[in-house]
Amino acid sequence: MSNKRIIQVEEKVPFQLLLPLSIQHMFAMFGASVLVPFIFGISPAIVLFMNGLGTLLFILVTKGKAPAYLGSSFAFLAPAGIVIANFGYEYALGGFVAVGFCGCVLALIVYKFGTDWIDVVLPPAAMGPVVALIGLELSGTAASNAGLLEETIHPANLTVFLVTLGVAVFGSILFRGFLSVIPILIAVLAGYGAAVACGIVSFEKVAAAPWFAIPNFTLPKFNLEAIMIILPVILVITSEHIGHQVVTSKIVGRDLLKEPGLHRSLFGDNFSTMLSGCIGSVPTTTYGENIGVMAMTGVYSVRVIAGAAVLSIICSFMGKLSMLISTIPGPVIGGISFLLYGMIGTSGLRILVDSKVDYGKSRNQALTSVIFVTGLSGIAIKIGNIQLTGMVLACVVGMALSLIFFALDRLKLTNDR
Repeated sequence: MSNKRIIQVEEKVPFQLLLPLSIQHMFAMFGASVLVPFIFGISPAIVLFMNGLGTLLFILVTKGKAPAYLGSSFAFLAPAGIVIANFGYEYALGGFVAVGFCGCVLALIVYKFGTDWIDVVLPPAAMGPVVALIGLELSGTAASNAGLLEETIHPANLTVFLVTLGVAVFGSILFRGFLSVIPILIAVLAGYGAAVACGIVSFEKVAAAPWFAIPNFTLPKFNLEAIMIILPVILVITSEHIGHQVVTSKIVGRDLLKEPGLHRSLFGDNFSTMLSGCIGSVPTTTYGENIGVMAMTGVYSVRVIAGAAVLSIICSFMGKLSMLISTIPGPVIGGISFLLYGMIGTSGLRILVDSKVDYGKSRNQALTSVIFVTGLSGIAIKIGNIQLTGMVLACVVGMALSLIFFALDRLKLTNDR
């Protein structure tokens, strides 16, 4: 690890290296990101367009100091599904606009009052397990994509999964020079080749797709009831965003909550979601897959991420190309995600180590223990149409417990400081 060549956030990357690194980032997000529009029953082209545009806007708002790729948010699936079923997709878009707008207002509040409160409500003993849960709770998704949770595991799926994961794992250790920074891309290509050889890839839709196609832009419609169904998601996406910024800070070795500032990254993220709703796309969020790519490759350059964003926009207008990428089968995506989600989980544990959390103190032990069990137990709390579970519920519980400990400290009622 110490011999890995680190490409820092603001570092310029020569074009011959920029292109494959950008393609690697685009492939990393593609599988999960296009799944959301498929679930909503809309064309993924508009989503590819907005993911790219949103990422470029995020980079602009954060002054090129916060490496993050914006992909489709899964947090909106349940409430948006209810709105689509009862009102129609245009009214779900209105809800996305409302959530994005409220998120921008929240960013202004953070700008006014700063981020010192984060250390109070999420001290390292809480933040570490919360960040770890971002990766750990997605582990089932990776296994499901790979077809490993079926009653009968298909040999072809298992073969493709193992080829993809094997190339990614051993490539990250054994590759040297240029190859050492694109192990994810090489693993995707190797897995795709194995999938074609195993006969689980069909090119019929690619042949039928047009060479050039304009994404399907749609204007939002607004209904107060529809907005109120979707609005509580802001709690979920804010918790998720803070967690992502913390883990990215640890990976790149900079405090992104301070510079460029949580207010900037929150605004960029939510402004992108608001704009998505205005043009017919799904909400965006900083993507765990791309955080995993940075952790694995040591490539943090925003120019690389901007390159991936530009490629995504180009793909949204090229029918055959976007359809070709969509033929990447689940076992390939699962093989890559298996490693990348684990990387995020490990980054959470790294927070505990780097912060030298003292587990001789009962409060730290209790805080971490309760958060892990809450996040992994499957407990769910329903508030209206919003279900809090996994990392988000664990984050809320951790924040509440941290505030109680802080209050007890102020009242001098604890003997464990």
